[in-house]
Parts: sequence; structure tokens; C-alpha cells
Amino acid sequence: MPSFSILDLLDLDLKEHNHLQLNCIAGRSGLSRSLTTSKISRPGLPLSGFFDEFSYESIQLFGRGEQQYLKKLETENNLKSLEKLFSYPIPTCIFCDGGNPSLRFIEIAERSGCSILQTDLDSADFTRGLLQMLDEIFADTKTIHGVLVEVYGIGVLIIGDSGVGKSETALELIDRGHRLISDDTVKLRNISDTYLIGSGENPSLAHHMEVRGLGILNLANLFGVGSIRDKKQVQLMVHLEEWDSSKSYERIGEEMHENILGIEVPKLIIPVKPGRNVPIIIETAARNERLKKLGYYSAKEFDQSVLKWLESESARNLYYNNEETF
Repeated sequence: MPSFSILDLLDLDLKEHNHLQLNCIAGRSGLSRSLTTSKISRPGLPLSGFFDEFSYESIQLFGRGEQQYLKKLETENNLKSLEKLFSYPIPTCIFCDGGNPSLRFIEIAERSGCSILQTDLDSADFTRGLLQMLDEIFADTKTIHGVLVEVYGIGVLIIGDSGVGKSETALELIDRGHRLISDDTVKLRNISDTYLIGSGENPSLAHHMEVRGLGILNLANLFGVGSIRDKKQVQLMVHLEEWDSSKSYERIGEEMHENILGIEVPKLIIPVKPGRNVPIIIETAARNERLKKLGYYSAKEFDQSVLKWLESESARNLYYNNEETF
């Protein structure tokens, strides 16, 4: 991944409407230090002198407990462990609950070139928000050629060969009230090995669409800001391909999946030919995917109904055709 510094973290927090409420109170020269991991460390053990397995490459978070222990160390004039703590290349120290470090702490931190940040959030709320942000920053990423749209709340990734009609299909979906995340290139991120988040490779270009014969369209201007969004979880992949009469296509709804960055995503292959209304097929697929998330599987129910019918038919045949013997 590209280099990500503490200053970048502060800038990102501002872009996210300052939901972490971070501000730098000392050690501004250390804002250029790079973050290399999404882990967060609570330095209680190192402050007590135990440095085995010290996660010095992580952000050091000082909650109320650590802050009270720092006061105890300063009262006892025992700062040896604090001096040793800053001998490591720590990215930054963050004080939660609006805590303020002492002048002695600031002096040692600035001498080592480490920045000190502060937030008014308590350590639990701040940790949740910071981990979510760091997970996105350090997530495995992959860029693919396709279109990402939101259909009935389901993130649908439309892929296929160039010219098969991906953008035209997405345009029809947007005209029907759905939303575009990105056209042509989609950046996928694996979040905590749990789900995929898709967004535009270039945020300033993501909501523009190229339609052959028309050129470049700005969909936010054409359909309004309600027709776009910045990112969405990818919950369904639709592969559009030219109709091949020699190929056998799925007709009963057997599930297929595509592995993307280690995440299994449900996949559909939809053949395209004149007369097929692909947008309404995708709408129906999105509705069906929502039903699956509620535990209702149309294909499985059909299979069970067929089995029940066969069992009842066999039972009737056995009853009526079996001759009585005495």
C-alpha cells in the first residue's frame, strides 16, 4: 500500500467530518512518521517496565488507566520506563477522554520526534472508530473493470467484456431509481476478511459514465445527487456475456460464487441478446438476494416441492397399482 502518515490520518479525519475528534497538541515534527499496521497498542505493560513483545509499530493509546499510571510514575520520579518507551520509533501517542500529558511527557516525546494527539472521545468509542478507519486504510485492494451499482440496497458488481452493455445496463438501472457507485473501474477492499467494499478508483471521476454514442455523462448532474453514492458493500456479482446457443445456462437457480480477495461473492451469469431486459433481470436478482439474506431460497423451496410431489405420486401409484394377494 502507499505510504500513510500521521498527518494523512488527521486529514482523513477532517474529510470524515472529524468523527474521531483528533487534534495535535505537541510534537508536530513527528506528524510525518508512517503508519505500517492497523493495530492499536495500550502501553500499560511497557510503562511498568515489561517490553517483551512490545508493539512499538502501533499507535499508542493512553486511556484513563494509562494516564493515571503516568501521574503515579511522575510522582515517584520514576520515568525510566517512559524514556525507554520513546526510544522505540512509535508512530504517535493519542490521549483519550480529553486527557493532557504532563510537560515532562511532552518534553520526552518531542525529543524523540514523536507526535502527541488528543481526542475528547473515551477510549472505547475512539478505538472502535479508529479500528474501522485503519481497517479500510490497510485493507487488501484490487481494481477490476466493471460497474458497481446499488439495487434495492444490494451492491451489484456488473462485469463482462468491453462493449457487452455494462454501462448501458447501469444507466437504465439509475433511470429506474437505483444508484451508481462507480463506472468502468471499481476499487475493491477486503475489510477484516469479512466483506468487500467497492468504490471508485478515482473519487472525482467515479460518477461519470461513458456511453457509446453519447460520450461522457455526469450522472450527478443528470439524475441528481440521490442517484450516486461513494462506496457500497459488494453483495452480488453479475457477469454479462454474449448469448451462446451452444452453451447451457443456469435455469433452476443453483448458487455460484466468485472468490475476490478471499471473500466469496454470489455470482450470476446473464446471457445478453436482443429482446432480453437485462436491467429488470438484475433488479429481480437483487430482490432474490435480499430474500436469501432473510433465509428464503426460491430454488431450494422449488426442489423441496418437487421432492414432495414425487413422493406423493409414488405413493399413489403404489396404492392403486399394487394387487391384493390373499
